[in-house]
Amino acid sequence: MQIASLFQKNRPVFSLEIFPPKRIGPIDTIYKTLDNLKDLQPDFISVTYGAGGNAGDTTTADIAGNILNRYGILPLAHLTCVNYSRQEIGQILNILKEKEIKNVLALRGDINPDITPKKEFSYASDLIKYIKDKGDFYISGACYPEGHVEAKSLDEDIKYLKMKVEAGASHLISQLFFDNDYFYSFLEKVRKAGITVPIQAGIMPVINKAQIERMVTLCGASLPAKFTKMMQRFEHSPEALRQAGIAYAVDQIVDLVSQGVDGIHLYTMNNPFVARRITESIQGIINA
Repeated sequence: MQIASLFQKNRPVFSLEIFPPKRIGPIDTIYKTLDNLKDLQPDFISVTYGAGGNAGDTTTADIAGNILNRYGILPLAHLTCVNYSRQEIGQILNILKEKEIKNVLALRGDINPDITPKKEFSYASDLIKYIKDKGDFYISGACYPEGHVEAKSLDEDIKYLKMKVEAGASHLISQLFFDNDYFYSFLEKVRKAGITVPIQAGIMPVINKAQIERMVTLCGASLPAKFTKMMQRFEHSPEALRQAGIAYAVDQIVDLVSQGVDGIHLYTMNNPFVARRITESIQGIINA
């Protein structure tokens, strides 16, 4: 099934994101996470891709294959390209095809200072075009409500986003944001630019102050006063911060759904407790 076809339902699409365990961690930990997420019945689950340069690492494909065959949930496999050649990307796509993974989130990927980038794919749009030419996959892309950190402006970033869609991306997932007004303003701009594909809002619940600050540094998301005060008030009480973070994420989602968002993509951070609390709080809203 093509993920873009899910948006034909008369309700917002709801999905979850997980990431493979670090190389030093046992792979079984991710299946314990999935065991605790499966009954939440998301429309799909995405699996992030590692930052290394080893095209033979099948971890993402293996997990995506198990999401499909063990759990019966539609998987979306992330694929980055900055550290790979065309031949290596072809090898990865063949592995995904063998595992019957048809949906791919095509990304440039973060620049790793310890790995010299290869020059065959400079942008995500290059990867999307390459995958599209293969003809065997449905392609999703990423978008940035406040602009990519490397873009000179949001308008420039939207120009590159349109190139992704024109290259073959049929669905977009946004980077995290903490102020819905940025997302609404972004939506208005992209629709005016002629980008009509479904766009899911990416929501990351606050569960750890240092972790969120690191993510914000990487992706450039703004911290509204309400959010900052919440972190400052509860930063020394992990349980209180977790509860407040869940409430903040739920509040964001309620507002987004009431405004007619195409879908919600929840960054679970492999935390089933938080994902469950949020999902159970919004199920009636999503399905209304």
